[in-house]
Amino acid sequence: MIPLDKLDQITRRFEFLEASLSSGASHQEIATLSKEYSDLKMVVREIAAYKRALSDLTEAEEMLSDPDMRALAEEEMPGLKSQIPLMEKALRFALLPKDAADARPAIMEIRPGTGGDEAALFAGDLLRMYQRYCESQGWKFNILELQENDLGGVREASIHVEGEGVFAQLKYESGVHRVQRVPETEAQGRVHTSAATVAVLPEAQEVDVDIPMSDIRIDTMRASGAGGQHVNTTDSAVRITHLPTGMIVTSSEKSQHRNREIAMQVLRARLFDLERERVNAERSADRKSQIGTGDRSERIRTYNFPQGRMTDHRINLTLYALSQIMAGDLSEIIQSLTASDQAAKLADTDT
Repeated sequence: MIPLDKLDQITRRFEFLEASLSSGASHQEIATLSKEYSDLKMVVREIAAYKRALSDLTEAEEMLSDPDMRALAEEEMPGLKSQIPLMEKALRFALLPKDAADARPAIMEIRPGTGGDEAALFAGDLLRMYQRYCESQGWKFNILELQENDLGGVREASIHVEGEGVFAQLKYESGVHRVQRVPETEAQGRVHTSAATVAVLPEAQEVDVDIPMSDIRIDTMRASGAGGQHVNTTDSAVRITHLPTGMIVTSSEKSQHRNREIAMQVLRARLFDLERERVNAERSADRKSQIGTGDRSERIRTYNFPQGRMTDHRINLTLYALSQIMAGDLSEIIQSLTASDQAAKLADTDT
């Protein structure tokens, strides 16, 4: 059973927030308090329903000693006894610690790994897969940087995704995605294996990450690439080097001013994520249970085209629906990863 004093503490906190919001708090305080109030509102409803069910069960048990009420009590008790464990389980999930970054927009970075041109083509397939999924969720999918090779494959892509619960869902996509298929350039029909890497970072604001100008070097250069908007005749492309870490970010759109904005946006996200990983490592000795913050060098998924199969190795999930998945149908995968992550966290709280 969940300790009732813990539930009472959460309810009191919610009541305090409710009173504070109606007492004329400052604009900045309202913004902060409203977020916590919104997060707790549904939890407090579940707490109230759970406590009512416990109270009803206690009353029913007391009614057993009354001959006039015994039949009614015996009728109510089985339903309450089966309902309460389910309510408790749902409440335990609701009380799991939330990732503060879950509600943030995300920066996605996609790059080819091993496999040459085929890896770049696969990186392009992943880019389109994520774009279709984001569109199906009603999210804004804005390509910040796109470098392609002569075959139309992706050498590097940076994307900004904005919408409700973006990072909470996309964070599980970080890692190495492996593909097994017959490349278009393969004359003998042999299956090749190649890979692409995906990094999903929570968007960081200037208040999250302070980057002194003395810590960066900004270089301008002429954009280069396979053609189109990524080649120009002026020095508008921007490369920012973060001197303390050696991290390099580039952007090569037409506007030098916009390129600086994009590069700083990506750099802030990378540094913010670096700090999150450091804190997570300190908090948890067992990183393996943290699906959403795993090592990005880890192979997380295999897309086998000859068999029409997708396997997520972290949770041993295999789906024979590869064409639908590549068309952006990622809901079942993400829901399964979320459930597995929650179950692992729930097990940690019970030990």
